[in-house]
Amino acid sequence: MVHPVQWILSFKPTAAQLVVSILIAGLGWLSGQALSRVDQDLRIMYTEYTLGAADLAHISADVMRYRNTIIRALEADSQKEFERITESLPTQRARIQQAVDRYAAAGLRVSRSGRSEPEDIEAVRRSLDQYFSAASTTVQLLTQEWTASSQSEREVLRRKAEEHAADNAGPKMIQVSLALDRLLDTVADVAKDMRDEGTRAIQDTSLLLVVGSFFIAFLNLFLSKRRHAAPQDDSAELSHTPSSSVPLPLSNDHTNSLLRSK
Repeated sequence: MVHPVQWILSFKPTAAQLVVSILIAGLGWLSGQALSRVDQDLRIMYTEYTLGAADLAHISADVMRYRNTIIRALEADSQKEFERITESLPTQRARIQQAVDRYAAAGLRVSRSGRSEPEDIEAVRRSLDQYFSAASTTVQLLTQEWTASSQSEREVLRRKAEEHAADNAGPKMIQVSLALDRLLDTVADVAKDMRDEGTRAIQDTSLLLVVGSFFIAFLNLFLSKRRHAAPQDDSAELSHTPSSSVPLPLSNDHTNSLLRSK
């Protein structure tokens, strides 16, 4: 029995075997690279777009919660209740801004249709800053109302706070919602592009595997046929080599002829 190490050391592949092996290895490497790229795109779609879209939905819900807190502050019956309601506003605002910053830190892209995630996220930031500024003015007016010395001054400040919340902060809240909707549409557009790229990569890889497999199989058969044809040609040449039709005399025959002549 031949030892495996000795067999490996004594193995000398032919040129045809080397060509077929290199083609198979190259086809496998190309397919692996394409599938690895698709796997990476799928991970990005999940971590940055599926989870990112969920974060954007949470941002919208948190902004609505912030808006409802302002409305509850307008309806507070006492200063103590007003302070209890408004003490959560800084925490809510920080949570919203952190979610926006976290999404902006991800790999933002531009879709094939021209929709830009960086531009849309900046629009969301601007609209949020404008809304928070207007909401802060409303809270300041309400704070002044509860510290006013006269009832008439309180009524004036209350009316200003209500008008500001309705006429100033309200439209800015709508702008925040519109900016978030545009960003969600852009996220969906970019995710669609990545899905299409992944589908096309899988289709190209499948086609490459099919065509490459048939080509390697044909090449292997062709080279094998040539290897088997070469020994047959050599044996045919040997069989057709011209030889003398007259047999050479044997030594015994030559001796007998000499004796008869004597």
